[in-house]
Amino acid sequence: MNPLFRQAEARAEGHRDITVATLKDNLSMAEMIDVREPHEFTGELGHIAGARLVPLSTLESAMARADRTRAVVLVCRSGARSTRAAQQLRAMGFEQVMNLTGGMLAWGAAGYPVVRS
Repeated sequence: MNPLFRQAEARAEGHRDITVATLKDNLSMAEMIDVREPHEFTGELGHIAGARLVPLSTLESAMARADRTRAVVLVCRSGARSTRAAQQLRAMGFEQVMNLTGGMLAWGAAGYPVVRS
């Protein structure tokens, strides 16, 4: 089991919530998937370096053949869409699914670096 996943707070839905501070110190330990729309990914809030854009509407098809044992962190603007995405991935059999609590709003409020391109 991924050490980052162990640090995250368990949720009744089967995924876990991870704080921006914990993720910031462990960016390379999980794949980051941003489920916002393309204009949000490159917009005002930007995105976390290394995050892959997979809009929520395309998540199931994009992840259909992915390794279900790897650790995945889902990111959105505030944490609502990424929570839905976490539930979708759990239903698809992904084992180590994490939701970034507060999303990019929390990441930005903490003053962590973003990419805006």
